Amino acid sequence: MNDKIKLDIISDVVCPWCIIGYKRLEAAINELDLQDRVEIEWQPFELNPDMPAEGEELRAHVLRKYGATREDSDNARANITALGAEYGFEFNYFEEMKIVNTRDAHLLLDFAHEQGVQHALKQRLFAAFFSEHKDVSDRSLLLAEAESVGLEREAATLALDDIERADRVMNLEQQWQRQGISGVPTVIFNRSSALTGAHPQSTYKEVLRELAEQ
Repeated sequence: MNDKIKLDIISDVVCPWCIIGYKRLEAAINELDLQDRVEIEWQPFELNPDMPAEGEELRAHVLRKYGATREDSDNARANITALGAEYGFEFNYFEEMKIVNTRDAHLLLDFAHEQGVQHALKQRLFAAFFSEHKDVSDRSLLLAEAESVGLEREAATLALDDIERADRVMNLEQQWQRQGISGVPTVIFNRSSALTGAHPQSTYKEVLRELAEQ
């Protein structure tokens, strides 16, 4: 048997389906008792790379991007909130909620990967945005969350200002897009097969079981 199952999870921290998909994947990993055999790396994807610094009101955003009415938006929020609750994740939508630029978040996650705390930071950023009414484009907030998972503030600040890192993260995003990734979440298993979208726990379980038995 192979020692490790490598999971590349391509996602954005402001994507609700990304955290729902991950929670289902996590439950499948736990159900199969594969925690020690799975290696997760979060890969960058920006849903709105051209989002301005001030962000955009979420209802206006989904109307502009997807044509969603207020009723559509309310129904989607209720559905997402219920799905998150099934796996213990709290979606706490509010009226003035904005969609924001996530470039700096991805730079910090890249740095966190080097320091061995990427997964912890990713979970913090999901919770900050969806549960805690926090602006994950705000550098002071990002640095506070970085410190909360054990990163040094000064080093994290340097990472956010690192031009070479910015180029590398952008190249990574483009690399995944060239490979045909246009939607998130996408989970790539051992760099050989992929599932796009927030699949049911049973689907992830089936794929993981097959890989574990190889």
